[in-house]
Amino acid sequence: MRALRKTQAAFGLEFADLPPPPPPGPGEVVVSVAAVGICGSDVHAYEWTEGYGFMVPHLPLTMGHEFAGTITRNCIGSGFEEGERVTVIPFVACGACAACRAENSRNCTNRQGIGLTRDGGFQAEVRVPARSCVRVPAAVDDELAALTEPLGVGLQAVLTAEVALGDTVLVLGPGTIGQAIALFARLAGAARVIVAGRADGPRFEVLRALGFTDVIDVAETPLAEALAGTRIDVVIEATGVPASINEGFGVLKKGGVLVAAGIHAAPLTLPLTDFVRMRHQLRATHGAERGSWDRVLAHLAAAPERFRPMITHRLPLARGLEGFELARQRAASKVILRP
Repeated sequence: MRALRKTQAAFGLEFADLPPPPPPGPGEVVVSVAAVGICGSDVHAYEWTEGYGFMVPHLPLTMGHEFAGTITRNCIGSGFEEGERVTVIPFVACGACAACRAENSRNCTNRQGIGLTRDGGFQAEVRVPARSCVRVPAAVDDELAALTEPLGVGLQAVLTAEVALGDTVLVLGPGTIGQAIALFARLAGAARVIVAGRADGPRFEVLRALGFTDVIDVAETPLAEALAGTRIDVVIEATGVPASINEGFGVLKKGGVLVAAGIHAAPLTLPLTDFVRMRHQLRATHGAERGSWDRVLAHLAAAPERFRPMITHRLPLARGLEGFELARQRAASKVILRP
């Protein structure tokens, strides 16, 4: 089978012909991949930016961690039947560390990442732990099911920020995660959701298709100027640009919360005196709890077309490198590949 793989610690990906995955072992299933998204972190690994050196001991590997498909092979006791449709939580807990023993697997200190440290969904079939699979409701088609992971990240960011009814929320970054954050901030009861980006026309268009009209292009108007006189209760960052954190603090109300969701390739210099005097709260979010996956799928099942504008390009896996370049050049929002 054809697979899109990271083979070396350098720019790029390569196609390879691989045998089908071996039969599933205890607690495993084989998923026939129907749809897989290209994530911003996939693009960073493709470019080989700072922060992805943890992948080196696991190369070569097949990337892809936002995917959904059908179970084609399983083992006795997996809890699933062949033919069931699932989406896959891409983090595999070790089950042995102190966090896992305390039933806090999200904070596992030895976890693996499907598509980052073990083979993922940029191929026709992939073997994964059954415990990573989540059943997909009938009302949710394959391409929307592949959005569950980034939508879960967005929902978890909103929960971490404790967005409340009537809040004004500023989202920094108009990409897929920023779009997900905006959607769930609105669903959480925010009175106003503002999204800021820089010269990101195609993604601004997606936001407008999702119903967001408060969009700021900081390439045209500085953030502080655009928001002059606006009380910002919560800032959620999804840019991966450290300077945006300080820009967010510059417009945040006294005592307000800023949540960092982006993956950053450089350190942050924080003016601590201002931070302390303003009593600002800086929090971090990464991934999503299992309960957030269930909530996302319930939202997708209830109103699937609310989320579909997030997907701008659909390509066969054979055109995967084209999809990566579209995402890298910000000419696309979410690219879905079909293996």
